[in-house]
Amino acid sequence: MSLKQIAVISGKGGTGKSSFTASLLPRLENTVIADCDVDAPDLHILLDPDMKRSKPFYGGVKATMDPDRCIGCGKCVEMCRFSAIDPGPQLKEMRCEGCGLCAEICPASAIEMRPARAGELFEAETGYGPLIHARLEPGEETSGKLVAAVREKAREVAARSGAERVLID
Repeated sequence: MSLKQIAVISGKGGTGKSSFTASLLPRLENTVIADCDVDAPDLHILLDPDMKRSKPFYGGVKATMDPDRCIGCGKCVEMCRFSAIDPGPQLKEMRCEGCGLCAEICPASAIEMRPARAGELFEAETGYGPLIHARLEPGEETSGKLVAAVREKAREVAARSGAERVLID
């Protein structure tokens, strides 16, 4: 038998998707629950889960700077279109979009791109079955990748546990 996926969707927030999803759970046995609203997950509030595991989610890269290698040429400051580097140079991590131009043009190789933590993925247990959910860090824009990670983890847990379906909020 193949795994079934039921998705509760709407283009608008505040329409009651999570409440509706939670109301289905007493009628569905052998189900893995996936909360794919990584920007504002709230299904866990309704289900009061017992947290089992969490792991950081890395969804992109950000620039890091080694000030000891910097020669102060200012090329990175001049070329960064996101204004993520101030004279000095001083890196403003929250403004970095991960394009990598600064690392490419730095003549001293003082800047490199490293994986950036974009959120956290959670695996929990509820009275209705396993719950997979995640939280995106404020200002991060990799929500699509984190949603895909939640869905993949839910399918993995379903396969491991022999669940019949994944209910996606």
